[in-house]
Amino acid sequence: MAPEKSGGDGAAGAGVVVAAAAAQADRRSPFRRICVYCGSSKGRKPSYQDAAVELGRELVERGIDLVYGGGSIGLMGLVSHAVHDGGRHVIGVIPRSLMPREVTGEPVGEVRAVSGMHERKAEMARYADAFIALPGGYGTLEELLEVITWAQLGIHKKPVGLLNVDGFYDPLLSFIDLAVNEGFIKEDARRIIVSAPTAKELVMKLEEYVPEYEVGLVWEDQMPPPHGFVPELASSR
Repeated sequence: MAPEKSGGDGAAGAGVVVAAAAAQADRRSPFRRICVYCGSSKGRKPSYQDAAVELGRELVERGIDLVYGGGSIGLMGLVSHAVHDGGRHVIGVIPRSLMPREVTGEPVGEVRAVSGMHERKAEMARYADAFIALPGGYGTLEELLEVITWAQLGIHKKPVGLLNVDGFYDPLLSFIDLAVNEGFIKEDARRIIVSAPTAKELVMKLEEYVPEYEVGLVWEDQMPPPHGFVPELASSR
């Protein structure tokens, strides 16, 4: 006859389940959605591609949805597929004129077609609770610098991060430090930018970010909900 199991074993098992649930809750982020800027090319280094997939998986692990530029190629395609395959919601915002160039095959998640680049950037920013830039080219830099400028002007107080893969953004950070030293950027405005070499470290830094820069301006249109979007999705942090 098999020995009767004690009630203590069941209690111990329940304790393990509770501890695992608590650990999972601890990994949940205060961010609902993060906007990711990145290239429509994959770049020459495999580390750029690995970083895009790693970032997508980190968002999934922390229960964060993705907002991005809507393309299905390059780093955009890698990060969006990683998030979508992990079961999180993906919102892609893309100008209609770019769809033949940047969307190949079946796009993942929810694709929102807009009239142009200005509307694209505004919609992406309204959706997001934070911003991350992977390596990219002119478009990535333009989007990144604009959202930093908006933070400097007090249009938003959402954190902005650089995923500095293999030092990709070191020259940009050096230029910004030069602009600080030459009196064109204030020290506290420099701290708008958060950077880290890995996705896990960067997301943690963004979650801990506390805005220091205050400009004292009041804007008539301070990133209202996107026209035609449901309130639940359009709410900001």
